[in-house]
Amino acid sequence: MRMRLLNSLILVLLLAVQAYSQQPAGKGCLFIIGGGSRGDALIKSLVTTAGLHKKDYIVVLPMASELPDTGYKYIKEELEKFTNAPVLLFDFRKRNVADKSGVDSLRNARLIYILGGDQNRFMAVVKNTPVYESIHAAFKNGSTIAGTSAGAAVMSRYMITGRQLKDTVYKETFDKLLPANIEFSEGLGLLQHTIIDQHFIKRSRYNRLLSALAAYPGYYGVGIDESTAIIVKGNKATVVGESQVLRLIAEEPVKVSSGGRLASKNIRLGIYTSGQTFDILP
Repeated sequence: MRMRLLNSLILVLLLAVQAYSQQPAGKGCLFIIGGGSRGDALIKSLVTTAGLHKKDYIVVLPMASELPDTGYKYIKEELEKFTNAPVLLFDFRKRNVADKSGVDSLRNARLIYILGGDQNRFMAVVKNTPVYESIHAAFKNGSTIAGTSAGAAVMSRYMITGRQLKDTVYKETFDKLLPANIEFSEGLGLLQHTIIDQHFIKRSRYNRLLSALAAYPGYYGVGIDESTAIIVKGNKATVVGESQVLRLIAEEPVKVSSGGRLASKNIRLGIYTSGQTFDILP
């Protein structure tokens, strides 16, 4: 009886080892900043998360920005307070997106940082290109992918473009809570089932994120305020920074009322501050 039990235990352990060996390579981290100013503590946390070693380097992608050189200058200065790793600028609007040396260097960067600006401008450059593939390869191989503002929005599979479909006048706050009002476009998809919104509390973007839950049932909505970030590893998000992060989960599909308005009886809201963690859908 003991021998049979021992053999069974050995079999279970062998199967467990085999299953572990067949798991895909560990993924890296996402460091998603809600925009605004980046304090020293936030940048220090980013450098720590990236785990930079002696021969590692950082690549800044400025394709969302109208002022790429200025944006690069500021983030380079901020990063150099906490690391000696080279901080390189790769503007794929000025170089071929299929350039082998460029995409290979991007793939091997330990930290990739996406500047803010216009998320649509960024995706117009990288979508369906080797640059897109290299970002995903770097993440799969353990690198940290970071972004602020527009660079945060692109993390989602379906990113909010910023355009309100039922109002011709742009408003940062989105003052309507209506179905089919939010325009989405394809993002990087580093988060497949969570939609990120940025500048969240500062610009009162609650209606926008609630509308996103209606557009994509089963998705989580995460709103990140300015000077604040989430560090995503697997299905866990940790908050760092000065303000708060909100997570919205529709416990049942958001419906459209007879009057053409969004309605739901059961949306779960969580508000998180620095040091707190919550589940996220990767």
